[in-house]
Amino acid sequence: MFNKKILVTGAGSQLSKALEQMVKSYTDFNFDFKTKMHLDITDEKAIKHIFSQNSYDYCINTAAYTQVDRAETESKLAYDINAKAVGNLAKACNENNCTLIHISTDYVFDGKKNIPYTEIDQPNPINIYGKTKKAGEDQVLKFADKYYIIRTSWLYSGQDNDFYSKILDLSQNKNVLEVVNDQIGTPTSVYSLTEFLLSLLQNDPKQYGIYHFSNEGKASWYEFAKKILEFNDIKTKIIPVTSQRFKTPAQRPAFSVLDKSKVKEIFNFVPQNWKEALKLIIKNY
Repeated sequence: MFNKKILVTGAGSQLSKALEQMVKSYTDFNFDFKTKMHLDITDEKAIKHIFSQNSYDYCINTAAYTQVDRAETESKLAYDINAKAVGNLAKACNENNCTLIHISTDYVFDGKKNIPYTEIDQPNPINIYGKTKKAGEDQVLKFADKYYIIRTSWLYSGQDNDFYSKILDLSQNKNVLEVVNDQIGTPTSVYSLTEFLLSLLQNDPKQYGIYHFSNEGKASWYEFAKKILEFNDIKTKIIPVTSQRFKTPAQRPAFSVLDKSKVKEIFNFVPQNWKEALKLIIKNY
């Protein structure tokens, strides 16, 4: 059986950790996980060197600057990682006949719609993080011929310092939690995204382009937090508040639900509902 060799950048990210957990049973894949220490994707020479030493079929870029608020004051660093470095990868992949799978975000949209965003909707990011991720997409479109840009949303694993973990931590120290209810999106389990990526690798339709992937359904951060507590049988009181209650440096889209019709049609892959995915996180991880 043909053994596909796959470079994964950003090892140590919640997505790469999920990949490492789930690929053990996939004997037809040969994954090469690289941490920033072993491959700094902002270093173009380092990328060229590793591609000269290895013949990769795919590169999954999980490396990203994800500190949404901090990006407002660290814009150059965010741009270097989320855009310039992606260009380095796209060029290397193109020169070495390697398919690039780049992870992007719902935050490339402004949140002014009230129906799910499709891949043909015009991005209009409203914070620095979103602008750098959009710039990264542009680098892929400019330099890569074989690519999949996968936009996802509200990614969580329950194992890192993510929203899920923060809600659990806060519930141990506070009697009442206040969570915003006027930002609507779709919580997405990192394991659901990983299942989709593994399906892509196994059944690559060679229909390159931009795709949206998240779990199904929609929720506010308040509704997400409420289910986290409910499914963990935690009785801490939780109340909804508006975004005005918590002023943040970066503005967030008010609505960033993604339409998954294209993924369902091209990949024949139906995402799980976010509530069911959350239950699996709690049960298995």
